[in-house]
Amino acid sequence: MLRRGSQALRRFSTGRVYFKNKLKLALIGQSLFGQEVYSHLRKEGHRVVGVFTVPDKDGKADPLALVAEKDGTPVFKFPKWRVKGKTIKEVAEAYRSVGAELNVLPFCTQFIPMDIIDSPKHGSIIYHPSILPRHRGASAINWTLIMGDKKAGFSVFWADDGLDTGPILLQRSCDVEPNDTVDTLYNRFLFPEGIKAMVEAVQRIADGKAPRIPQPEEGATYEGIQKKENAEISWNWSAEVLHNWIRGHDKVPGAWTEINGQMVTFYGSTLLNSSVPSGEPLEIKGAKKPGLITKNGLVIFGNDGKALMVRNLQFEDGRMIPASQYFSAGETSVVELTAEEVKVAETIKVIWAGILSNVPVIEDSTDFFKSGASSMDVARLVEEIRQKCGGLQLQNEDVYMATKFEDFIQKVVRKLRGEDQEAELVVDYVSKEVNEMTVKMPYQCFINGQFTDADDGKTYDTINPTDGSIICKVSYASLADVDKAVAAAKDAFENGEWGRMNARERGRLMYRLADLLEENQEELATIEALDSGAVYTLALKTHIGMSVQTFRYFAGWCDKIQGSTIPINQARPNRNLTFTKKEPLGVCAIIIPWNYPLMMLAWKSAACLAAGNTLVLKPAQVTPLTALKFAELSVKAGFPKGVINIIPGSGGIAGQRLSEHPDIRKLGFTGSTPIGKQIMKSCAVSNLKKVSLELGGKSPLIIFNDCELDKAVRMGMGAVFFNKGENCIAAGRLFVEESIHDEFVTRVVEEIKKMKIGDPLDRSTDHGPQNHKAHLEKLLQYCETGVKEGATLVYGGRQVQRPGFFMEPTVFTDVEDHMYLAKEESFGPIMVISKFQNGDIDGVLQRANNTEYGLASGVFTRDINKAMYASEKLEAGTVFINTYNKTDVAAPFGGVKQSGFGKDLGTALLFYLTFPLLSHPRNICSVS
Repeated sequence: MLRRGSQALRRFSTGRVYFKNKLKLALIGQSLFGQEVYSHLRKEGHRVVGVFTVPDKDGKADPLALVAEKDGTPVFKFPKWRVKGKTIKEVAEAYRSVGAELNVLPFCTQFIPMDIIDSPKHGSIIYHPSILPRHRGASAINWTLIMGDKKAGFSVFWADDGLDTGPILLQRSCDVEPNDTVDTLYNRFLFPEGIKAMVEAVQRIADGKAPRIPQPEEGATYEGIQKKENAEISWNWSAEVLHNWIRGHDKVPGAWTEINGQMVTFYGSTLLNSSVPSGEPLEIKGAKKPGLITKNGLVIFGNDGKALMVRNLQFEDGRMIPASQYFSAGETSVVELTAEEVKVAETIKVIWAGILSNVPVIEDSTDFFKSGASSMDVARLVEEIRQKCGGLQLQNEDVYMATKFEDFIQKVVRKLRGEDQEAELVVDYVSKEVNEMTVKMPYQCFINGQFTDADDGKTYDTINPTDGSIICKVSYASLADVDKAVAAAKDAFENGEWGRMNARERGRLMYRLADLLEENQEELATIEALDSGAVYTLALKTHIGMSVQTFRYFAGWCDKIQGSTIPINQARPNRNLTFTKKEPLGVCAIIIPWNYPLMMLAWKSAACLAAGNTLVLKPAQVTPLTALKFAELSVKAGFPKGVINIIPGSGGIAGQRLSEHPDIRKLGFTGSTPIGKQIMKSCAVSNLKKVSLELGGKSPLIIFNDCELDKAVRMGMGAVFFNKGENCIAAGRLFVEESIHDEFVTRVVEEIKKMKIGDPLDRSTDHGPQNHKAHLEKLLQYCETGVKEGATLVYGGRQVQRPGFFMEPTVFTDVEDHMYLAKEESFGPIMVISKFQNGDIDGVLQRANNTEYGLASGVFTRDINKAMYASEKLEAGTVFINTYNKTDVAAPFGGVKQSGFGKDLGTALLFYLTFPLLSHPRNICSVS
């Protein structure tokens, strides 16, 4: 079994291992847990001399019996061990015949007599799913939740003649999360860690190092199996107590109340931390306040006024429905199956027949549970359907909600068509009629597959830079929201469908998301224009167009991630194999800037997801809306809950918390160099999380006198004014050879005068508003500084006299190397031109490299030798030759020096894997 780790390079060596102390064991019990304990003990070299389990039920053997019989281990299936208080002689003789040195009881529902318990040399050990002495007796996991315990866990103890009172051998514990259920606790901790602990306990006994710690009586509790009649909900409880009662009784026996004269059982409870959604009132007997049937489920209220959401309801006849469908439960029509869906139904019928082997024929009316299936069979059904029906992913509750074969097929078909999935997402939009369309914009945090208000209810205004008006109020994520998002991402990675999904299926989801981005490109481009001031035509082609390309490119990478084998010395007598694996890191944080809101999201998140990670993304505070629209589309694409989380808010709160969070394994950031340094420091101090940084730039563009001048003017302007100058690789400083300097400047000014400044949604607009007011003010101050230092302001330098945050395209000449304009990035539409002497190639290269930044650079010349010489000498992540701004999804993008490290695009997903990239490639982009 290979375990995930955070090492940069994982090596695994196989070979037989021999241990000195091993025992002969009798395993007494049943279930999948018992099967796993049995298998792991055998792998560790212990000898299981006998398995004592329950008789077959409806012709089906218990999983423990199945695996033991397959291994040739003696298996005994006694219906009981004693009669009238005395051990059955034949049973005792059969047990003693195996000669066990230790009894291991991983999960046992039978009463085992004390003479059997004490018979082996080392006695008997038992697994119990609680932190003893608390919750002795049956249903311990349920009672852990019912009583609102903050810690759950298990005990391995020595059996005695009491009920779970024997001395403790070892214990393990974990935190109980606010919305944990019996299933999540069991699957996340009690099952996997319990198996390890049982193996550890046996080895301790074999080594003579197993303690016997007496259980204290202080704090001891005993609770029995809850009966249905005792599981009625009391409406005098707080919301938290109600929640604990419902989740603690989930599945068996089920917490219930009376609605419209009949018993209704509640399943799937979560505390509601956001504002209460609107819904249709539902009178509940005894409740002080009516419940609300909403799009997400039934909202109920505690006596403290706080609320919780109930997902599913079950009626007295056994029928289970989504709570959101309470008022329309009888209106669902029968779905007609296509030919392809009929094939799926036939495959599922064969799976049912394999599980329900005692049923001669599976008919439409066959009930899964009434035919003898158990909860263990539910897991088998879900997994077999996933394997044999093209990766179709059902949830356990889908089986509980449609127990008859006909109903189950209807549910499967609706799942295949995406009808169930889309009904789950509730989006409270802000809608605007603009650009000849209705634009619908989510504005809440997106956490664990749901849009929700910030934990503390705070919001902020996002502004339209075209006129300074408020677009809408957006949720302002708090520290609690960041922690929830990280927890959701962690759970999705470690326990969810995403972590189990094969790479090709992951790629299919990413292709689907790319298709949805393309289908909604006009709306996305309109939102980008409204929120960031991007010119609509540019947003359509670049902001959105390249986002689509990026997701398609990395979707193709998903099933191309490969490891390698390494020849090593074959030390006899063992024969060893060593191989490396490239594995996802886990939860990744992504913090993106405001200049290309969706494209920067795509550049980083596509690589992150293709590698198999989950993510928490913080968009720039001033441009959150396309990221939230992206979240909505990710649900429609089928991404499981928790894989993608979007938290709008400030860098100082949400961004800082992400950089410090101990559960985040990688942080990707695009932004300023000072903030990048702070992030790197926080990532190092917190947990040494990996970091990729794309930071500031002062990209030099060298224009030699042998260039094609028309092209140099056209592309030089694009190098500066593209996207209003809000471009990380913008040419921050132009070096123009003396003999063509004046003509170059004249032509640039002539072309600027032709540019149309105006509404970014106008198709004829060339130049839109700067992103936000504070940035505009910074640019105006930048120009004032340039004038004061003696640079020549040839054109512009002022705010355009109209509403909004518009600035004139600006040109400075006579900029000397010591000036502020020559050293600092403007990140705006300001062309900074310096002259260099004719023929002084080495001199201009030295000046171009005289900066702490190294993101991009450019050269214009007809001389290929000169071009290649300059490209070798320029210290930048990308060198453009006779072109500029030509990025492509296949070419890695990133900087050197204080422009950061790590790459986007190209092979960037390797930075989101445990395997290291050994080099940092440079780009030479050439157009002759």
